[in-house]
Amino acid sequence: MPHFFINSNNILNNFVIINDKETLKHLSDSLRLKCGEDLKLIDENEIQYETNVVEVSKRIIKARVIKTYPSERKLPYDIHLIQSVLKPDAQALAISNATQCGVNCIIPVISDNCAVSKKMLVEKAQKWQKISNEAVKQCERANFAAINDVCDLSILDNYKKSNILIYAEKYANIALEDAINKIDKNSPIVVVIGPEGGFSEREFQYFKEKKYNLISLGKLIFKAPNAVVAGISNIVTRLK
Repeated sequence: MPHFFINSNNILNNFVIINDKETLKHLSDSLRLKCGEDLKLIDENEIQYETNVVEVSKRIIKARVIKTYPSERKLPYDIHLIQSVLKPDAQALAISNATQCGVNCIIPVISDNCAVSKKMLVEKAQKWQKISNEAVKQCERANFAAINDVCDLSILDNYKKSNILIYAEKYANIALEDAINKIDKNSPIVVVIGPEGGFSEREFQYFKEKKYNLISLGKLIFKAPNAVVAGISNIVTRLK
């Protein structure tokens, strides 16, 4: 079972009282939680609670705290994903994948080969945030990932140049290991992944003019949501 977020103010005398309507509905209606079952919870201070349910009603769920400890399910540095918006199903999968990989901030961008227009995306951000939040619960992350408003690639100007890692395949100009050696882990690490058709020649030229780090996923070609997993994992496993 995934864990659920609570407020530390809801803990009294070693019992947790859950009265949030959305959480109640999910636990009682969707998961059909019953007395005697174990339940994992986490609070705003990233403290994990292993509990046992003692009461389930329409108004509250009450659980006895069995064990508490600080959650370690978060990366010790800040990763931002700048990702060209995909078609709806692929975009939902990309956001879920990025969240599971530990990304703290997801910034959707409109690029030259983007499959959808910015006008179509205005109402999507709230849905994307919900997808990310559900992934946080499922993989028991200690913190949420933020979904930023849709923008364009000029957002890269806001970041430290040595911390920008762009997956550019045939235009790669630096080995991943060498690029990682230049990273300052006290600043956000930026991973940039393009659309299904890849970045345009104009965009590659822009990256080269800016002297960004252009890296590669190797010889294989990935669908964009899978490239998110491979790209972020390649970096995370190499960072010390």
